[in-house]
Amino acid sequence: MMDLLVKDLTVTIDGRNLVDRLGLRVPSGEVVGLVGPNGSGKSTALRCVYRALKPTSGVVRVGEADLWQLPLRESAQRIAALTQEGSADFDFTVEEIVALGRSPHKRGNEPLTDEEHDLCVQAMQQMDVLELASRGILDLSGGEKQRVLIARALVQQPSILILDEPTNHLDLRHQIQLLGYLRRCGLTVVIVLHDLNLAAATCDRIGVLSEGRLFASGAPQEVLTEALIAEVFGVPVSVVRHPITGDPQLLFAVDGEQESLSRR
Repeated sequence: MMDLLVKDLTVTIDGRNLVDRLGLRVPSGEVVGLVGPNGSGKSTALRCVYRALKPTSGVVRVGEADLWQLPLRESAQRIAALTQEGSADFDFTVEEIVALGRSPHKRGNEPLTDEEHDLCVQAMQQMDVLELASRGILDLSGGEKQRVLIARALVQQPSILILDEPTNHLDLRHQIQLLGYLRRCGLTVVIVLHDLNLAAATCDRIGVLSEGRLFASGAPQEVLTEALIAEVFGVPVSVVRHPITGDPQLLFAVDGEQESLSRR
């Protein structure tokens, strides 16, 4: 396991700060969520963490090492990512796609060991795609592809797992299975979620981003308040406690219902 530290991270493009002096610490083994409106800098910040975008300034540390000073192979051994743009352009089979997760640990065309084959099977079982192993990736539904790509990230055996909207395309059962797995896997996890109720149920801590800056950070019950949601998201909500877990749950009315509800 490994800590992740983001310090004074800034990304400036065309004179605009997409991320502005962001600071975030993710202790080893914790699940930390990033939430915020569209354009608040969540995905941009994550791209700096998995080395898809070099920050204008600031530091990303994995353990004791400066991420951007590590060889690419070593950083890929430490960090695995599922991105919003994650896709497969060639019609590899599911098992071939998942096996690509071992690439940072291999040299050239070195074949997988028996242990690595077992690891791939375990990851496919965990993501409920083992029965799809021989199917072409391009024939799968969006949710099935998403689960395959998550399995590929797990096969990488990272210390830090970066997930940008991993519940996209997943049905309710697979959303719950994935998020439950993240709670017990022991990895250091940074996850972007738009569903604040899922974030409350999954994350040890939540960072709220607004206009590229960290607006608030803390435990879900400290951060997901009616006042904060109204200020950052511009949406009136009622916050209640989950009857089983005690997690904060946000209740809201869709456009056109808020006014009618207020008349009752």
